[in-house]
Amino acid sequence: MELVPTACPSRGRHVRINGLLEQAWRRGWLSRPVLEPDHLVATARARTGLQDLGSGPGWRDRLERLTEALHAQAALSPLGTVIAYGQLVSALADRARVHALWRRHPEILEQPIAQPIIVLGQMRSGSTRMQRLLACDPGFAHTRFFESWNPVPIQRRNWLDDRRVRAWIGLRCAQWLNPEFRVVHPTGLTQPDEEIGLHNVSVFGAAFEAQWRIPSFAAAGERMDTRAVYAEFRRLLQTVAWLRKDRSARPWVLKLPQFSQDLDSLLAAFPDARLVCLDRPAGALVASSASLAHGQMTVQSDAVDRRWIGAEWLRKVALRQQRMTEARARADVPQVDVGFHAMNQDWEGEMRRVYAMLGLPLTEAVRGRMARYLAQPRHKRLAGHRYTLADFGLSEGQVQRAMNAATAPVPPRRVRAVA
Repeated sequence: MELVPTACPSRGRHVRINGLLEQAWRRGWLSRPVLEPDHLVATARARTGLQDLGSGPGWRDRLERLTEALHAQAALSPLGTVIAYGQLVSALADRARVHALWRRHPEILEQPIAQPIIVLGQMRSGSTRMQRLLACDPGFAHTRFFESWNPVPIQRRNWLDDRRVRAWIGLRCAQWLNPEFRVVHPTGLTQPDEEIGLHNVSVFGAAFEAQWRIPSFAAAGERMDTRAVYAEFRRLLQTVAWLRKDRSARPWVLKLPQFSQDLDSLLAAFPDARLVCLDRPAGALVASSASLAHGQMTVQSDAVDRRWIGAEWLRKVALRQQRMTEARARADVPQVDVGFHAMNQDWEGEMRRVYAMLGLPLTEAVRGRMARYLAQPRHKRLAGHRYTLADFGLSEGQVQRAMNAATAPVPPRRVRAVA
């Protein structure tokens, strides 16, 4: 199968930036970023003036694996090196800040996170749509974009939240470097967004895998016991809630594709969770996921292999489907299944089913807010995301065979609604 190259509208921009960076490094105008664990940690400590980054949950080992993979496998361009360095130093600096905050305010760990609503679905399964529809309900809490990527402020001032400034800069840079990002994942500073930045603080998860070719790091993450990561994830979420001064017991709507891979560990951290489980045909999941990863990788590498991306995300989707199916069968928590196409055909009917599982009415006021969200031009941009399996050297037959091999029959699960 011959692959037809896809155009990258910002390719010329990347070439110019890479050339300027190489020139600046060669002439000594700028220092070349050093992607080594000791250097990254030292830089984070110097930036924050804090020494303690915490002893768990295995973040240092993952940092070493990640930097090894970046050197050996990712083929980073100069721009990719700068982006990787900035992301890792920022994550480690946030790690130092949050540990200092926990020492000063141990009451943070008493912040209630009761009966969270977990939007459980693969990447590109419609999970953002579901999360943002649920976020239309003021009876639920949700994580905002700036809180996910910057969970703790550098300095706490009543008149300025520097997390918003940092998130605004990061989002604008991402959209300038990759204009397709506005179409693939339309978002805004205070929009409901996934908690992917909280995993970055633990040097864990798919934010790294979707940007860089780092199969050894991905494989290690798939083998590891993730319970300690999700215990820390809960503490980070409590920190976000505490910083809001929100002492209510509103259920939190959580959404992250990584959850489908680690559902057992997630439920160990949130045993009273309720699951809204999304499904979409596997071919579309794989093609859309591969397209998103390809768009991010082309910003940071000049050696992006679309066949490898296709094969990797086919493997990843099959693995996550298998783990999610098995974990759901073991879980004694309220669950409801929602299909991607069913949402397209009758979103209101599907949302009433979700609310029935939660034991709540879908009020006319909330339904109206949901309808207005779906009518927004920002949401409708998603229809402009174009992708095919053939773009990544795959066929529907290959996808179906992989999914059949990964998904073994499991015993029937017991589904209960909220009392």
